[in-house]
Amino acid sequence: MVGRFLILCLSLFIGLMGKAQPNVLFILADDLGYGELGSYGAKDVKTPFLDELAKGGVQFNRAYANSTVCSPSRAAILFGDYPDRVGVPGVIRDIPHNTWGNLRDDLVSLPSQFKKLSYQTALIGKWHLGYKSPDLPNDRGFDHFKGFVGDMMDDYYTHLRADKNWMRENEHVIEPKGHATDLFTDWTLNYLNESKKLKDPFFLFLAYNAPHDPVQPPADFLERVQDRLPDVSLKRQKMIAMVEHLDHNVGRLIAYLKESGEYEETLIIFTSDNGGALRYGANNAPFNGGKGDMLEGGIRIPCIMSWPDELAASVTNQTFLLMDFYRLLPDLAGRKSKEEIDLSAALAAANRDDMIWVRREGNRFGGQAYYAISDGTHKYLQNSPFEPFTLYNLSQDSTEQEPLVNKEKEKELLKKMTEHIQQSGKIPWQ
Repeated sequence: MVGRFLILCLSLFIGLMGKAQPNVLFILADDLGYGELGSYGAKDVKTPFLDELAKGGVQFNRAYANSTVCSPSRAAILFGDYPDRVGVPGVIRDIPHNTWGNLRDDLVSLPSQFKKLSYQTALIGKWHLGYKSPDLPNDRGFDHFKGFVGDMMDDYYTHLRADKNWMRENEHVIEPKGHATDLFTDWTLNYLNESKKLKDPFFLFLAYNAPHDPVQPPADFLERVQDRLPDVSLKRQKMIAMVEHLDHNVGRLIAYLKESGEYEETLIIFTSDNGGALRYGANNAPFNGGKGDMLEGGIRIPCIMSWPDELAASVTNQTFLLMDFYRLLPDLAGRKSKEEIDLSAALAAANRDDMIWVRREGNRFGGQAYYAISDGTHKYLQNSPFEPFTLYNLSQDSTEQEPLVNKEKEKELLKKMTEHIQQSGKIPWQ
């Protein structure tokens, strides 16, 4: 099963030694490129708080989103399987003729798993997996929800999408004021403060919509970037400011946890739902492609796990899919004690099943799906349903510049992908 060996290795490494269950803070950025953090090689962006988190935790250099767009990856995290197997092969929208998913009703969500472990659960920020019951956060295992139901905001200050207000606190419509990234952080800080009054640990899913377009950083952040990098294009300046504003807000959360004494008892995950959008100035270096592509730039993502004193600092090249968190996190939270082992060696020795990516989309794609599959070394992909598949050897060409011709490998991967499509075709998504 995908990720089983990885789960075992991490579980063996982490010894709770009789301590209380950890808090779990899962921070998901939206359209954050692989090359946007200093710890991942960024030269023009200053991300001190996330870099420090990576320095003290585990940095995954081969973490992958489950899709090249938003809804499918979020569904994979929260329901623990490939997106088309949980009913979300594409983006869910409040547009009947252009929506491409519907969550299965029979699945147990990640927050529901935590509730079984006596956790309080909350989602703050972006949902994007349904607009009405039974597909709202409170229907799917979250005790508390405060955030945005919709797919994107047309403005970070008005929070409207096509003149509709999708901001909610549980089932109630709210009209908050302020930049969405600041608001989501403020609400998280309020939640963390309130959660201290309860004896149970928390699982908090904080889903920022930054740096998704419209790329709209606060004026003071943009001014600082323009002063520092006057020769950079305005488009890139805005993206840099957006990422630095996000980093600043993560820093606010870390500062609170440290001041409250909860930092050492909190497992923090930071990652993205897919690669950065090139047309808005994102940086997915060193990889080719971006959001919407099955190339590495569209699906390879920054991913950091931090648990001070429990999870040793390391960098791993082990492949990891967002859906692996569904099994990994409850496993870590529920364990009592295990012996320490060499995490890096364990991950290097892990064997992974094939990885498959899917996106179904309307408009120019006509409602058709396109796919990629990788065995960890070779990758067979298409970037639209209308183009032929291309084979690459990632171990020799991670930037996917030199297509291969290997009929035997192509046949092998196509057969496995076809089997996946046959199985996922049994799942209704409308």
